[in-house]
Amino acid sequence: MIPTIEQCLEFMTQYEMPENIKNHSIMVEKIARIITCHLKDSGAFHLSLERISAGALLHDIGKTRGLDEGETYAWNHADMGKVICLENNLDEIADIVKEHVRLENFDPDGDINEREIVYYADKRVTHERIVDLEERTEYLLDHYAKKDKIRAKMIKENMAICARVEKKLFAHLRFDPHEIASMIDRMDK
Repeated sequence: MIPTIEQCLEFMTQYEMPENIKNHSIMVEKIARIITCHLKDSGAFHLSLERISAGALLHDIGKTRGLDEGETYAWNHADMGKVICLENNLDEIADIVKEHVRLENFDPDGDINEREIVYYADKRVTHERIVDLEERTEYLLDHYAKKDKIRAKMIKENMAICARVEKKLFAHLRFDPHEIASMIDRMDK
């Protein structure tokens, strides 16, 4: 099942998603929606806006449990998010939620898919603020690497993949990555 936006908001409440994470997820959904709508308008891509919106809204649904369990578990909140999706018969978005932290089997030459869009949109938002990939990388290193060289290397490798996703997405879009913030500002007015 693909939950509606209203159902996603209910799940956020049910799983006690903190307001800041909820607001982050709403911003991720806005970015994912803009990218998806523009890709679909080109007629070249068969993407489900419903899957993408729901996946974006619920991508951090496993984070509260992770925060309760401690930092190590928080690092794996995507796995918990998939479990929560499957427990609630949200099979159609479970893979999107699972892969919002790390994409599995990224194919730079393959078709664009829902997982890539939500993954990318998440990397463009720090808290509730839209940032570029460089600023997001610095944030992740500062907050999650904590002088751990192995974790820092993993973050840098993951963000390098995200840069490749950005290149793949924007090869088919008629706007640049830095224009997303102003597009959302116009959308919110």
